[in-house]
Amino acid sequence: MRAVGTVLVLVVLATVVATGARRWRVPAPSLLVLAGLAVALIPGTPALHIAPQTIGLVVLPPLLYASAEELSLRDLRAVWRPVTVLALGLVLASAAVVGVLVAALTPLSASMAFVLGAVLASTDPVAVTALGRRLALPGRVQVLVQAESLFNDATSLVLFKVALGIAVASGAVSWQAAGGEFVLLAGGGSAIGAAVAGAVVLIRRRTSDPVLETVIALVTPYGAYVLAESAHTSGVTAVVVAGVLLGRSGHRLTDARIRLQLGAVYAVVVFLLESVVFSIVGLELPALVRALPGGTGWWPVQAAAVAGALIALRVVWMLPLSTAVRPGRGRPSWRVAAVVSWAGTRGVMPLAAALSIPLVTDDGRPLPDRPLVLVLTTAVVVFTLVVQGLSLAGVVNRSGLAIEPEHTAREEAAARGTLARAGLSHLDTLADLQSVPDAALERLRRNLDARLDQAEEQVADPAADSNAPMLTAYRGLRREIIAVQGNELRRLYDGHQVSEATRRRLQHDLDLEEAALGGS
Repeated sequence: MRAVGTVLVLVVLATVVATGARRWRVPAPSLLVLAGLAVALIPGTPALHIAPQTIGLVVLPPLLYASAEELSLRDLRAVWRPVTVLALGLVLASAAVVGVLVAALTPLSASMAFVLGAVLASTDPVAVTALGRRLALPGRVQVLVQAESLFNDATSLVLFKVALGIAVASGAVSWQAAGGEFVLLAGGGSAIGAAVAGAVVLIRRRTSDPVLETVIALVTPYGAYVLAESAHTSGVTAVVVAGVLLGRSGHRLTDARIRLQLGAVYAVVVFLLESVVFSIVGLELPALVRALPGGTGWWPVQAAAVAGALIALRVVWMLPLSTAVRPGRGRPSWRVAAVVSWAGTRGVMPLAAALSIPLVTDDGRPLPDRPLVLVLTTAVVVFTLVVQGLSLAGVVNRSGLAIEPEHTAREEAAARGTLARAGLSHLDTLADLQSVPDAALERLRRNLDARLDQAEEQVADPAADSNAPMLTAYRGLRREIIAVQGNELRRLYDGHQVSEATRRRLQHDLDLEEAALGGS
């Protein structure tokens, strides 16, 4: 009951914080971490202890799956080379730099210093996606940051296992075995993710029930994760591959009604899980600090130095790769390097990895320095989520890379015009075949002509929309009519003039029509 109460409190807290984040136009994860810290500092707040298996199995799969589905496969093909360099080379370099720096600045042993380096070597896909969701970044830059965070798991996990094996067992490093384990984790996880995606496609092609579709969509990431982990491969890689493949083909497997439902369900799931997990990051830090042994009071300075080193290394590493993101420039761009570096936050996955460090060595002795590793990991995560998260929008705006709203509006209007012309062309074909009543054709033609005229006006001048007042009035009037119809439907149902099944069908049709109006 205590755990359930804690989760409910976190959900309520997250709802309040998310409302404030939208009003103040700041990233919700950053505010959630600060709110968690504030709650943990209240006297009498019980210490929170979360098992890493809980985060890995319950929280990560749906969040990773949702992030992978949003990934543009078209843009990913254009940036796969820099993504590969970042997911492999930068992870190795980050682990080495952090390991050396921590060994020099802290009382950690060399083996535990490199455990910390492996934990913090990779960016976190959950945090990166959550922070970047509202940024108007160019497609390639957004995909580069997001794809790097999604595909660097196998590299960091192999490094973590190697470093942890040295710290726990004091064994020698076998780089050949480490290379084989990387192939097993990445290759095996990719194969299982592709197999799960193929099986889901076969199942979803044979069902059109919204409830079954929703259940399948919710079970898919968990199925991919559990199967991959059971086969001793990377569950994260399996979920990411399954999400990317299904995100590409999902629109061909369902109709608009089911897509609306799936989108709404996943929006709620992602909101709840992100709310809980980012609050946990803030709640964990004070309890971990209180458990620190004496002589470790310099941890805030040490954590800031580690975070600064990670950011500086990303800038240096990203600078030559920026030409691949912006090939038209022909030379490295400090602006791209700065934005990509500042967007590379750490988050939930490093915290879960640090929590999975065992308490004792293989010979039964307590593992030294584990509390300091946990504190430094959590502090770096909090630093990146708060400092980088709250200032990321300003960095993007000052860089000049942000896509202007007028450009987005013009692009959308041009696409609407193209769709309207395609519809008119198809109407001409139907008219020639004389297979549809003329009245229906003419009614739809007038509708498409009106949309085409509006789109052409917006392409010429996105700010000039002569139909805007009329459309606003029309939508308001139509919503008013829908509200009247809803009240009348409830009256008929209360008066036993329609059945429950009829009421549900008619209410669903009204809901779809209101949703199609758009806006607020």
